[in-house]
Amino acid sequence: MTRSLETRPAGHRVQGGEAVKTSASPFEGYDEKVAAAELRRYRKKGPNPWTRALLEALQAEGVQGTTLLDIGGGIGAIQHELLAVGVVSATSVDASSAYLAAAREESDRHGLSGRITYLHGDFVELAPSVPPADIVTLDRVLNVYPDWERLATLSAERARRLYGIVIPRNTPFVRMVISGINLMLRLKRKRIRAAVVPIDAIDRVLEAMGFRRHSSTRVGPAWQVAIYRRM
Repeated sequence: MTRSLETRPAGHRVQGGEAVKTSASPFEGYDEKVAAAELRRYRKKGPNPWTRALLEALQAEGVQGTTLLDIGGGIGAIQHELLAVGVVSATSVDASSAYLAAAREESDRHGLSGRITYLHGDFVELAPSVPPADIVTLDRVLNVYPDWERLATLSAERARRLYGIVIPRNTPFVRMVISGINLMLRLKRKRIRAAVVPIDAIDRVLEAMGFRRHSSTRVGPAWQVAIYRRM
C-alpha cells in the first residue's frame, strides 16, 4: 500500500520532453526496476482495479474537454486513460524520477507527450507553481504522505470541479497489513510510512475547501474510491 510521493534529492519540471530543475526534495524515490515492473503490468492488464474504479467514477461525472492534475501519478495510468476519453491536457506530479520516466515512455508510445506536463518533486513544495485543473486525482497518495491534511488542502485548492482519491479502507484487516508494511519499511531503513486515513476526516478537510463527497466505492478488501464535487 505504499505509493507515490517518495522523492529523490533533485526535482525537475518536464514539458514536451525537456527538463527544468525544481526545488530539492527530502524523500527517496522508487527505483527504475519497480517502475518498469508496474509499466509492464499496465501494458499487459491495464489499470489496477482500484484505479479503474476511480476512472469509471470520474467518467460518469463527464470528462470531455476538461484538464487533469494527477498527483503521485506513478506510471501515468490515470493520465493516459483519461486523455484517451476526452481530457484535453494533464499535469503529472510525482516525486520519483523513475516513475516519471516510465510515464513519459508510455505517453510517447501513445503520442500523448505533447498533452502532458511533468513535474518532479513533492507536490506540497511545488503547489504554488502548479496550475489549477478541472479534475485532481490522488491514487493511493494521501495514506503515505507525512502531512496528509496539508496535501489534501493544497491539492483541493487546485481542483476547479472534481477531486478523486483512492485510500485504504479503515478496517482491522487493512490496519494489520499496514502495520506489517511499516515494519518492513523500518527494517529497510525507509523513511516513508503508510497509514489509514479515515474517510470522514478527509471529508472534513475537503468540505472546508468547498467540496462534498458525491460517491464512495469499495474495491476489494483493501481500497476505497471517493469522488468529491465542488459545491
